[in-house]
Amino acid sequence: MPAMLHLQQISLVQFRNYVQQEFYFTEKVIGICGLNGSGKTTLLDAIYYLGFTKSYFTRSDSQNVHHGLFGMRLKGDFLLNDEPQEVISILRENNRKEFSVNGDDYKKFSEHIGKLPCVMIAPDDVALVIGGSEERRKFIDTILSQIDRNYLQDLIDYTKILQQRNSLLKQAAESGTINDALLQIINEQLSQKGIAIYQQRTQFLQVFLELALQFYTRIAGKDDGVSITYESDLQNGAMLQLLQQSKQKDMLLQRTTVGIHKDDLQIKMGDTAFKNDASQGQRKSLLFALKLAEWQILKTKKGFAPILLLDDVFEKLDEQRMHNLLQWVCTNDDGQVFITDTHSARLQQQLNAINVSFQLIELN
Repeated sequence: MPAMLHLQQISLVQFRNYVQQEFYFTEKVIGICGLNGSGKTTLLDAIYYLGFTKSYFTRSDSQNVHHGLFGMRLKGDFLLNDEPQEVISILRENNRKEFSVNGDDYKKFSEHIGKLPCVMIAPDDVALVIGGSEERRKFIDTILSQIDRNYLQDLIDYTKILQQRNSLLKQAAESGTINDALLQIINEQLSQKGIAIYQQRTQFLQVFLELALQFYTRIAGKDDGVSITYESDLQNGAMLQLLQQSKQKDMLLQRTTVGIHKDDLQIKMGDTAFKNDASQGQRKSLLFALKLAEWQILKTKKGFAPILLLDDVFEKLDEQRMHNLLQWVCTNDDGQVFITDTHSARLQQQLNAINVSFQLIELN
């Protein structure tokens, strides 16, 4: 029997617009319908939260607490390769957060990342293809962090060292002098972590970007001349040397201007920037292609399909593209798929068209 990850039940207490609610899931494809504001996105975010120890949409845990109340609790009963996984996240009234699996509390929440992988696709994710570089770096880091714990630790370390270097640069601007010996130590530490991250990204993206373009062609029905390339300062020289060369500029700007925290993916359609010429359908197709490539890579690395969370994906996508997308994600294997829509009849029609059994949850 193939390995698989399924969520059987979830309970939400004081999480966003839910005061207290339980949901039971009986199929591998679950449709969630309701008007805007009925809690569809919140339910998907609660599932994501139990996989990542944090919300997909908000940075602060306190923003997830139901308005006017204090504290929150999420509990999910998963089945991973026939083994029960009871995941509980609690935010106490004093904002102290606890996270446990089968009764065992985590000392570091980062230890949970990658154990119950899931992939979210939401309307605002189109920023991944038309927004700034930070969106794309975060996307790459999220995938790699679920695959390789060493990568996640290197990323955490790099971020801390980068903050130390930027603090030193700010102090230097205020005092008019810099501790060169300390700067050299920080440069060496930052370089070591940066090189490790760069090498991981380079190796990963060689496979990932090719897969994403294959998915684009499958969803859109043609390749549209789309290309994606990885860009990094480290392609132009050793990081330690780049840091030394940028010293004067960095002191002037009081921040580190070179390094893997500046990496990006250049997306083009023909010879022009994708975001300038792409239609709404092409943008959505590329977004789905990148996310499905994430889903496929995680499935390959983990040995089971991640839970796929599709939030309001019907908007701005024509019927044929929608059919192609659902055909792939809902019938490909045993991976669990959650899909939200404002129109119950439309969702049922699309799922019936691909001949898949599904559960429909209607929210008021």
